[in-house]
Amino acid sequence: MHDVAPAEPAAPVRGDGPGLLRAIGTRLPDVRLITDRSDLEPYRRDETAYLRGGLPLAVALPASTAEVAGLVRLCAAHDVPIVPRGAGTGLSGGAVGIEGALTISFMRMDRILEIDAGNLTVTTQPGVINATLKQAVAEHGLFYAPDPASYAMCSIGGNLGTNAGGLCCVKYGVTRDAALGLEVVMADGAVLRLGGKNVKDVAGYGLIPLLVGSQGTLGLITEATLRLLPAPAPRATLLSFFPSLVAAGEAVAGLTAAGLRPVTLELLDRTTIRAVDDAFGLGLDRDAAAMLLVESDAAGGGADSELDAAVAVCEAAGSTFVLRAADAQEADWLREARRRAHYALEQQGVARMEDIGVPRSRVPDMLAEIERIGERHRIRIGAFGHAGDGNLHPTFVLPRDEDEEAAVARLEAARVDLFEAALALGGTVTAEHGIGLAKRAWLPRQRGEAAVEVMRSIKRALDPRDLLNPGRVL
Repeated sequence: MHDVAPAEPAAPVRGDGPGLLRAIGTRLPDVRLITDRSDLEPYRRDETAYLRGGLPLAVALPASTAEVAGLVRLCAAHDVPIVPRGAGTGLSGGAVGIEGALTISFMRMDRILEIDAGNLTVTTQPGVINATLKQAVAEHGLFYAPDPASYAMCSIGGNLGTNAGGLCCVKYGVTRDAALGLEVVMADGAVLRLGGKNVKDVAGYGLIPLLVGSQGTLGLITEATLRLLPAPAPRATLLSFFPSLVAAGEAVAGLTAAGLRPVTLELLDRTTIRAVDDAFGLGLDRDAAAMLLVESDAAGGGADSELDAAVAVCEAAGSTFVLRAADAQEADWLREARRRAHYALEQQGVARMEDIGVPRSRVPDMLAEIERIGERHRIRIGAFGHAGDGNLHPTFVLPRDEDEEAAVARLEAARVDLFEAALALGGTVTAEHGIGLAKRAWLPRQRGEAAVEVMRSIKRALDPRDLLNPGRVL
């Protein structure tokens, strides 16, 4: 990953950092601290290319809610900001370092506390990796639906912080839809327990939906009770190739209009198809302009029938070739082509993945806009994403040897056009990665100043000293 100057001028270091470190050593001697500069360097950034934050004062790795609460109280006493961090796989700058702040990493809080098959819930600490949780509940015949492409690396806490989506959310929803209960450390060190195992609970304001997706700006999640489902039927899987992006977009709109509910409906454009094929030698149709991955887990033999209907829609939209998986192993192979799309584009240059959403009927228009933006700014764009719910990930790929200032200037100009196009189509500048730092300036543009001021008032009420991840989201 290329490094450039920080996204904004470094603010003066705030608070009594040395005093905080002494207090942690005295009051919380069991909390592991990272303080060596070379070890702190990776905590400047997340996975967002061309975005670099400040150097943390230290990184604390608590192992319990009590330790997190103690850290928050000590940071408040010494006026040192906090950056909460999961696995660092985010793509919006929500967990990049702040100069002189304390980064709290949750990766030691990695225990699954309870799998309750009777209530279809799992209670977990935030440092558990998404794939680990999926595997653990699968052994009980259960299924955790939120399924980010980075599921093998990303943490549940990070998923909660960004309200992550993924490949299955077209049918099963995003992380917020799975969150039934939270344990949260607030900015004053108080520990709240919200919700629980109840499927229906409307007592008071909806604090859980507010906290999920807040990127650590309102509270630090230390435990979550998440909704599970009975394990669905084995998936039936197909790939459908198209002569144009617009044709693929019309197929997406057609599948929605036909009332189909695939568990996965993903798109890759030609740039991404070729990058994936170069990286993994999967034998994909390199001449196709676009590819759709369509999967069904309908019960009672309905998966094959749903894919039959999907094939008819794709062919009506102009599909040139359809490949159906013969068995589960081949389905896994086909699905891997989509999961590794971002990695494959990273092999082609410096890849900056974006995250936009539009109404599903406007997917063809957005895909056409992405092509025009690439041509206008002379930037390769690999477009892929969760087309079934209108969430696309246009990924800018810049030459590794390009002058960094020139690359960033072209990138930023193209991002402006991309976000303006999404908003003009009734969409959003972020569908699942969060505002973080990278898109902070766009929040008023999308939501309006009045709505953002309401958000600021919530932030002031819950975190009056601006202790928790300051400068992110707002």
